[in-house]
Amino acid sequence: MNNFRYSRATDLADAISLLAAEPGAKLIAGGTNLIDLMKENVERPSRLIDISRLPLRDIEETADGGLRIGALVPNSDLAYYPLIEQRYPLLASAILAGASAQLRNMASTGGNLMQRTRCGYFYDTATPCNKRSPGSGCSAIDGLNRSHAILGTSPSCIATAPSDMSVALAALGALVHIAGPSGKRTIALTDFHRLPGDTPHVDTNLGTGEIIAAIELPRRGFSQNYSYLKIRDRLSYAFALVSVAAALELEGNEISEARVALGGVAHKPWRSLEAEAVLRGQAATVEHFSRAADLLLQGARTYAHNGFKIELARRAIIRTLVQAASATPQSQAHKKIA
Repeated sequence: MNNFRYSRATDLADAISLLAAEPGAKLIAGGTNLIDLMKENVERPSRLIDISRLPLRDIEETADGGLRIGALVPNSDLAYYPLIEQRYPLLASAILAGASAQLRNMASTGGNLMQRTRCGYFYDTATPCNKRSPGSGCSAIDGLNRSHAILGTSPSCIATAPSDMSVALAALGALVHIAGPSGKRTIALTDFHRLPGDTPHVDTNLGTGEIIAAIELPRRGFSQNYSYLKIRDRLSYAFALVSVAAALELEGNEISEARVALGGVAHKPWRSLEAEAVLRGQAATVEHFSRAADLLLQGARTYAHNGFKIELARRAIIRTLVQAASATPQSQAHKKIA
């Protein structure tokens, strides 16, 4: 591990100031991703800025009936928070599908959004990787790419985003509250992460010195008709090959509102407003779910080893929407069938 300096931020303004003043500095809270990257020499920060003691651990109701979640709320606390379980069970399900209990105890809400890809070539400093070393090339395109992206890719990068939580937040229409040298701003979660384009080393739309302060959930939580399905190589502690967050509002059997987001298939959580629009006003049937799946996967491109992902994703989308429509979310579906 390389030498680095350590600072403990006294407040949010201090953290912003320290981060903005030193381009090579990194924030550390739970450290569940950053420490791994440092051990592998992928990240080599000149300074670690410890923000773990900042007052960003509150979950508060907003004036319009939503929830504001501090950036340092641990993933485990968030998943089991009563109002999350009651009003946003889709988010709770996604969090509990990710990592292990020990990691969820340490991982923060803001840090979860800042995770870097788990692409093996990104972690292997002996191989070219545009995300790690811009301009060096993408080893995954002609290499082992079974777990890689099929949507939103570029000739520079086909890595996927690893976060389960982000997929549910995208479906729910969450907002990201950001603080930085120029003040505060808010952006949609769907605009927070970036597609690779020709700058795959830039994961998010955070500016210099900017920090995630909180995540805001809107009032609408889809607490009745939802499901989160994660398809992975093994049941425990594995990243998604494909994941689906689905949320519906129904009037009888007619869909009045629909949200679908995918994970494991792109450099960011993947939503299609066109696919959601085609479901509104329609009956909750496999036929209509199949049409939405086709629109979500429109433009998908596969590589040597991940061609199976298109059909896998298509079936996962339909299955998750069926579960949402019948109010049998994935974690409970086996109980309903039995």
